[in-house]
Amino acid sequence: MKKIIFEQLDETLFTDRLDNGLQVYVLPKKGFQKTYATFTTRYGSIDREFKVNGQLIKVPDGIAHFLEHKMFEEEEGDIFHTFAIQGAQTNAFTSFDRTTYLFSSTENIEKNLETLIDFVQRPYFTDENVEKEKGIIAQEIRMYDDNPDWRLYFGLLRALYHTHPIRIDIAGTVESIHQITKEQLYTCYETFYHPSNMVLFVVGGVDPHKIIEVVKTNQAKKKFKKAPDIERVHPEEPEAIHQPQNEIHLPVAMPKVLVGFKHKNLGLQGKEFIKKELEMQLLLELLLGNGSNFYHHLISQGLIDEDFGFEFQIEQNYAFSLIGGNTKDPDDLVNQIQDVIFHTKGFDEQLFQRSKKKKMGDFLRKLNVPEFIANQFSRYLFNESNLFEILPVLEEITVEGINKTLEDFTEKNMAISIVRP
Repeated sequence: MKKIIFEQLDETLFTDRLDNGLQVYVLPKKGFQKTYATFTTRYGSIDREFKVNGQLIKVPDGIAHFLEHKMFEEEEGDIFHTFAIQGAQTNAFTSFDRTTYLFSSTENIEKNLETLIDFVQRPYFTDENVEKEKGIIAQEIRMYDDNPDWRLYFGLLRALYHTHPIRIDIAGTVESIHQITKEQLYTCYETFYHPSNMVLFVVGGVDPHKIIEVVKTNQAKKKFKKAPDIERVHPEEPEAIHQPQNEIHLPVAMPKVLVGFKHKNLGLQGKEFIKKELEMQLLLELLLGNGSNFYHHLISQGLIDEDFGFEFQIEQNYAFSLIGGNTKDPDDLVNQIQDVIFHTKGFDEQLFQRSKKKKMGDFLRKLNVPEFIANQFSRYLFNESNLFEILPVLEEITVEGINKTLEDFTEKNMAISIVRP
């Protein structure tokens, strides 16, 4: 077991890599009553085409999300009931890049941890339960089809991207999920749920030595096949956007708009990955945050409400930013967003330092939230980065770097998504 001390943050991280390849991380938090654990595989909705030991495999859209749903069903019943009896809450989520299973509890931590590991490592798929699940997920997909914010978001991604699978709904389509078979689920499970492709993270008032010993004992009782050689296959994506605007009409009280930018910062790892993410976040905060002149100008015009926001998403093979929300006049809001982005020449040192200090404070506060730590840790780990390096990287960021980041926003890499009544 290895101990990593982050003196600046007063945090100590314990880690071990087991013989089967599973990476285990434990962050003890003295005085914390709640323990939060995540068991994450590097497998998400964009992994629809891949090679296993050189053999090309294509699967239907939405299969990673479908697999996540099916993992909770066991031969003897529902795993939610088991956790509830043991005083824990459990859940899971699938994103573009990963699937995470989790629990939170204030009691029976070691027992709940074993339950988490065991059910994720014990798939149970039958022709009957797969067919039954198709109806449940089809209903979920139709529900999201009626969700204006969801349609707005994926409308933007489809405008930005030509062929990248990020433009496809994480749950797939009603048509694609009806193509899923029990055999395909097992293929995806055996490919991506090998311990060597997974990370277990536990944070809370726990003894790291006991936790890691529980995991080691659990894994020693099980036999695993040799880890497969995985090559993820994604279609070549042009630098240019797919289309400048995507517009749909839905029964909404007020129009919604998102302005998006497709960025080229791909393949970044380690501190460079963290730095680019932080620079973009700081830039958007300086331009559009609720402390900016621009934000107050939009509010005073009644052009936006509290729903207005922005974000920057970056992973290994995609990066985009988005800005927007509810508005009485989508065209006017788009024009004003363009104007502030394309005509801002830079920021002064004082304003930058104030925003940077606010960012540091926000991050330090989040280090008291177990859910944030656990859910973000695996994301940074999969990008060869470390969540606990954010503060030192943030300290190194300069106003010159932020001003240069303005160059990442051009009319050529911009697209718009609108939902009108």
